Amino acid sequence: MQRLTRLFEPIQIKDMWLKNRIVMPAMATNYCTEFGFVNDRVIDFYVERAKNGVSLIVIENTCIDWPEGKVGPSPIRADTAVSVKGLHELAEAVHYYDVKLATNLQHAGRQASLISTEGKGVVSASEIPGAHAAIPKEIPRKLTIDQIREIEAKFAEAALRTKNAGFDAAEIHGAHGYLITQFMSPFTNKRTDLYGGTFENRMRFPLEIVEQTREMVGDDFPLIFRMSGDEFVEGGLTLEDNRKIAKMLECVGVDILSVSAGIYESEQWIFPVMGMPDGCLVYLAEGIKKAVSIPVIAVGKLGNLVLAEEILKQGKADLVALGRSLFADPELPRKAMEGRFEDVRPCIYCNEGCIGSLFKGWAATCDVNPTLGKEGRIDCQIRPADKLKQVIIVGGGPAGMEAARVAASRGHKVTLYEKNNELGGQLLLASVPSWKTQEITSLKNYLEIQVKKLGVRIELGFEVSVEHILKLGPDVVIIATGAMPSIPEIRGVDLAKVVTANDILAGKRETDGKVVVLGGGRIGCETALFLAMAKKEVTIVSRHEEPAFDMNPINRHWLLKKVENAGVKIILNTNTQEITDEGVIIADQRWQEKTITADTIVLARGSKPNRGLIENLSDKVPELYAIGDCVKPRTIREAIHTAYNVGLSI
Repeated sequence: MQRLTRLFEPIQIKDMWLKNRIVMPAMATNYCTEFGFVNDRVIDFYVERAKNGVSLIVIENTCIDWPEGKVGPSPIRADTAVSVKGLHELAEAVHYYDVKLATNLQHAGRQASLISTEGKGVVSASEIPGAHAAIPKEIPRKLTIDQIREIEAKFAEAALRTKNAGFDAAEIHGAHGYLITQFMSPFTNKRTDLYGGTFENRMRFPLEIVEQTREMVGDDFPLIFRMSGDEFVEGGLTLEDNRKIAKMLECVGVDILSVSAGIYESEQWIFPVMGMPDGCLVYLAEGIKKAVSIPVIAVGKLGNLVLAEEILKQGKADLVALGRSLFADPELPRKAMEGRFEDVRPCIYCNEGCIGSLFKGWAATCDVNPTLGKEGRIDCQIRPADKLKQVIIVGGGPAGMEAARVAASRGHKVTLYEKNNELGGQLLLASVPSWKTQEITSLKNYLEIQVKKLGVRIELGFEVSVEHILKLGPDVVIIATGAMPSIPEIRGVDLAKVVTANDILAGKRETDGKVVVLGGGRIGCETALFLAMAKKEVTIVSRHEEPAFDMNPINRHWLLKKVENAGVKIILNTNTQEITDEGVIIADQRWQEKTITADTIVLARGSKPNRGLIENLSDKVPELYAIGDCVKPRTIREAIHTAYNVGLSI
């Protein structure tokens, strides 16, 4: 068993003692009230992470200038004395578990929107609009010097409020392209006055904020500065620039540097995606650490705490931040401390519930953790069943395994049938592309280990019939038989050269020569990239206006860049008329036809539910449920969440 000694060593920053090196960084949730005040949902969320072993929690984006500084619909407020009461209640709740608390003081600047600022417009260092797909490109108002100084004072005043509320530290958000970064970076600062032009002038705004904040809160109150070690945009701040910035911040009183990366134009670095390596941003923290003598926090896909331990041992950072991993499993630090690595519910870095929901103005969710944001709701927690039942689950994909896990955890006697010789269902296909293998396989392994540890009887290679189920006489039957590829009604679709994306990923069929993929959604683009990486000449034909239209903006941008670099051709707004021996006949919006030569045609037009058992068992068993793709082909999130809910209900 791997012992994580360095990770669980204490560290002192000024008068603040941290019991270990695990930090929960600021991550937006939209759980507070619509007016930005702390409520029970916020407190329950942070307490769940505090009681499971982190040492420092930096709460989510905390607005210092409502509404003009808001990012999203409802960040927590620190701009008014009215917010102190709720912040104090949060601090007391977290302190009960010997966990320290910091706020994340933020002004969105150009990365706000007319909606978030309630119609007041957006402001920035210069009149350069943001570039985020989820935010309208509002041209910001250039701040005057008087307005700049008002905002500087608001940062300092907000830090004092949080100190008075009982917080242990304050983090100033100078990363990810928000207002402070907009002044620091030549990419967004085109001013020619005291706050622009030279490097020293661009640094005036953040340095004055730190100086005023230090004067306001005193010398004993730790200040953290969150920075992007590299903006990853042409003309933006580089690691070398940020090494200079780090030294300047240390000189004016910053006690800890939290090193992230990216701005909204390079947001896949803010939220590293599936396929980017674990610890992909650590080298930035290491580079900053070499320039300063104050502690440095590393972040970036560090849910593997064995890796985090090595990073600390090698001196690349002093602390590590676990973000989305603590959304997926708040018990991660405790499980790691106890050596129960196999029981950690893994984050798959899908960016769907945690980030994608926020882009829609919703509260944060998690694809693999159905209880995120519901920590205080008893009805959403696994509790022993009042009456134990015999449960049969048909289908060993993510929905079937999650339902089995929850039902068995509640004490029910569960048998899980899977017609194939391996559990996993669609996860097995999803894990085939190399850039998804690690994350998807980790989720599959977690679910499989849990159902086995809970004593679920597993029957592999067994295709269940209605007669078999009725003979067993179960109390509950849960159908999780998934979906099958949808075959479009296109002339020539039955030719031997036509295969499905599923068959390609499963290794059941090979592709020859030139390949045309029919379907430009996520499955089509991923399959095309998979084939292009195998040195195939690939063209995507899609009826839609945009490729990968069913993905969130972050993952979509990353995938499409890979597709482009792999040389995949994409034809949009096009109907497929016929598949022939020569290839595919397509028609554009003006019904102009042409033929694309192809040796293999891959169908990636979605799936249809496999509902045979459901329809044949209706009214024949006491309780019958359908979950996952056999209800409607959807995502991992719907599969796991509906399965969890059914597991609670029986």
